[in-house]
Amino acid sequence: MTAESTESTEPTGATEPTGATESAESAESITHEQMWDDRYNESERIWSGEPNATLVQETAGLTPGRVLELGCGEGGDAVWLASRGWRVTATDISGVALGRTAEHAAGAGVADRIVLERHDLAESFPDGSFDLVCAHFLHSYQDMPRERILRTAAAAVAPGGVLLIVGHSGFPSWMEEPPVDVRLPGAREVLDSLALPVGEWEVLVSAEHRVPSTGPEGQQGFHANNTVKARRLA
Repeated sequence: MTAESTESTEPTGATEPTGATESAESAESITHEQMWDDRYNESERIWSGEPNATLVQETAGLTPGRVLELGCGEGGDAVWLASRGWRVTATDISGVALGRTAEHAAGAGVADRIVLERHDLAESFPDGSFDLVCAHFLHSYQDMPRERILRTAAAAVAPGGVLLIVGHSGFPSWMEEPPVDVRLPGAREVLDSLALPVGEWEVLVSAEHRVPSTGPEGQQGFHANNTVKARRLA
């Protein structure tokens, strides 16, 4: 239930919703936690360690406060946010990923600004309210109530705070046939599914964008991504 830094340096497999090399059938035969722990145990590092480009762009000008990150992966975004003064609550379903985030944060000297929590967001959610709640590429081959999770995320935004959701709108252009039937909604669909109360939110961004993407065999193409950003007024 985590993905990280597909907008920057892409490791092999980072363009798939889970990044997993398993088939959909094998993914369904194990628990969600085990699937992600196995994925991270495939190599010493999966992601680039750099923050997502959209996060950098969309948080420019925001006053640092409390931030909740859903699906922190190996900590590229969490460490970047902490280094810029945010107090970060970083969650992931994978204990392996959280361990790597802790190591990254310690190496960057920001461990005291990051609280790590292990959650299967379909079952539990961090307590509290936040000035920024962000989710980047929160997709999974396994069944995951993504819309419900993102509505819960919106409810965790404090008045005056910002909700930032970045996701895939489809599979990579170089992928001839998607490996599994997973819904990858566009920006409009994501925004509609949030059901934000009229008069209580200001939509700041609802947009599609393409990011260059390289396949495991060197195929060149793009990944269609989308960004939804909204500020809570009340």
